[in-house]
Amino acid sequence: MKIPKLSKQQVVMVAATGLVLITIGFMAFRMGPLAPTKVTVIQVKKESLTPSVFGIGSVEARQSWLMGPTVAGRVLRVHVDVGQAVKAGQLLAEMDPVDLDQRLNAQEAALSKASSVEIAGKAQVADTKARRELANANLKRYEELAKQNFISSAALEGRDQELQSADAAYQAAQANLQAAKQETLRLQAERTAVALQKQNTKLVAPADAVVISRDAESGSTVVAGQPVLRLANPSSLWIKLRVDQGRSSGLEVGLPAQIVLRSSPQHSLLGKVERVELQADAVTEERIAQVAFEQMPPSLSIGEMAEVTLNLKEATDALAIPQASVQTYQGRSGVWRVIDGRLEFVQVQWGAASLDGRVQAIQGLASGDTVVVYSEKALSEGANFRVVDALAKKIKP
Repeated sequence: MKIPKLSKQQVVMVAATGLVLITIGFMAFRMGPLAPTKVTVIQVKKESLTPSVFGIGSVEARQSWLMGPTVAGRVLRVHVDVGQAVKAGQLLAEMDPVDLDQRLNAQEAALSKASSVEIAGKAQVADTKARRELANANLKRYEELAKQNFISSAALEGRDQELQSADAAYQAAQANLQAAKQETLRLQAERTAVALQKQNTKLVAPADAVVISRDAESGSTVVAGQPVLRLANPSSLWIKLRVDQGRSSGLEVGLPAQIVLRSSPQHSLLGKVERVELQADAVTEERIAQVAFEQMPPSLSIGEMAEVTLNLKEATDALAIPQASVQTYQGRSGVWRVIDGRLEFVQVQWGAASLDGRVQAIQGLASGDTVVVYSEKALSEGANFRVVDALAKKIKP
C-alpha cells in the first residue's frame, strides 16, 4: 500500500495535535481525575501515652425533692416561687383540708366519750370487786356458823351463790373496762391518722434548698404523689457524664476531670469522677458517670451542658497514632495502611485518646506499620496514590 506523502503544513499540524494530546494526558495523570492522590504517612511505633476520655454531660442535682400531697386534693396556697431559696421546715404550700377539721373534731368528741366510758368501767370494776370481797367474807362467816349448826345448809348455799354472782359481775366489769381501753386506743389511732392527714396538707421544705419548678397553682386539683413544687440542693450539683462505651476503658472513680461549661467555654474547671453507674445505656451505647466539681462555680444552672475530659493513667509502650488517621470505610473503623506500594484498609480496635490528638491502637496494627495520616480526597482500596511530605493547602480568595 502506498503511503500518501504529507505536506510540510500537514506534518506541522499532526505534530501539534500529538503534542496537545500528550499534554492533556500528562495533565490528566498528574493533575486531573486520573492523577494519584497525595497522602502523608506516619510509621506506627510504641511510645508513652497519657490517654483521656471525652464526654458530654449535663448539670444535675444529687439531692432533689418532689413536694406533693399524699392524697388527692386541691391546692389552697403556694407561698414560694421558682428560684427562691428556702430553709428546712419552711412552709412551701398548703392543700385544702376539706373536711379534715370536722373529722378531727368528731374524733376528739368520740375520744372524750371513750375516756368517760373507761372511767365508768374502772368504777364498775371497783364496785364489783368490793361486792365480791363482801360476799366472800359472808360466806366464810356462814361456814363457821354452819359448823356449829347455828344455820341451815340452805342459808350456806345462798351465801355461796351470792359469791359466785359477785365473781361473775367482777369478771364482766373487767371485760367492759378492757373493751373501753381498746376503744380508746382505736380512737386515738384514728385521731392521729386524721391529724397526720391534716399535717400533710402543709408542704414544708425537708432541707435547705432552692425552688426549681412550680408545677401547680392555687385552685389546681392534684392527685396523690403529683408534685406541686420541685426543690434541689444547690450545693449538691454535679455533672451526669455520658462516655462512648468503645472509649470508656479505664473509666473509674477518682479520675481527675477538666470541665468546660457551655456558659463559659473560655474557662476550664477541675473536678473528679464521683461515681460510675453500673448500668449503661444500651440504646446510645454509652456509659454513665457522675463528675463532681472540685470547687462549685457561681451561677451554675441545672440542665446546662458541659464538656468533660477525663485524664486516665499513663500507658507505656502503647501503639499511638494521630487521631487524623482514623477513618471509617464500609462501616468499619480503622486506618489506611501502606503495604508493598498499595493501600489496604485495616480495621482497628481503639483505646483511649490523649489531649494532644493521639489515639491508642489496641488491636489491628503492629509497630513499624505505615499508615496514612492525611489525603487530598477519599481513599479506596487499589487507589492510585503518591506519598508527599505535606499537603498543600488551598486558600480560597
